[in-house]
Amino acid sequence: MFTKKEAFPAVIILFVIIFSILVYPSLPEQVPSHWNAEGIIDAYSSKNFAVLFFPGLILAIYLLMIWVPRFDPLKKNYPSFAVPYYWIRTALVLFFSALYVFTIWTALGGGLNINYFMTPAISLLFILMGLYLPQVKKNYFVGIKTPWTLASEESWNKTHALGGKLFVLAGLITLLGLFFSDKAVCIMLAAVALAVIISFVYSYIIYKKAEN
Repeated sequence: MFTKKEAFPAVIILFVIIFSILVYPSLPEQVPSHWNAEGIIDAYSSKNFAVLFFPGLILAIYLLMIWVPRFDPLKKNYPSFAVPYYWIRTALVLFFSALYVFTIWTALGGGLNINYFMTPAISLLFILMGLYLPQVKKNYFVGIKTPWTLASEESWNKTHALGGKLFVLAGLITLLGLFFSDKAVCIMLAAVALAVIISFVYSYIIYKKAEN
């Protein structure tokens, strides 16, 4: 449901749309769409695609996170973590909006290596997710969803408590990419993989203990 607090992410999305309209005449015909692990552009898209697809994607992600919970079999749990869920979806809107603005800035001649943008941005996103994960109650849409967390309340709660700490740690480790820019992607992927694997295994261990 849309409430007054949704004004903040809505304004961000509106800014992205207006920004697209204003910069469109100045954009080159080809806009960067992908960078390799070293931060070098290795793919382009048309400017028409860039200014239509990316704002549309941001809007779609936001609307999806607003409406899909209505169809969650555990939708009754959402009010109990409404604030964390609000900040998670707002953080995603901010992240993708900032990435889009960075992409356009690069197309207009900005020369900053994308790793110096993505590394702190992803780090902050992981840290925020980690801080809010322990407050997320059982549902089928957001959180660490394994067969065992969905089957056991105890597994859900303990896995999210540990997972929150692991994602904060992953965010801090990701920051190391600022000092090793050529290995930033590898560092980030390794940190996330470690957090995910540990959380997955831990959810099973807690489930089996509770079952016994």
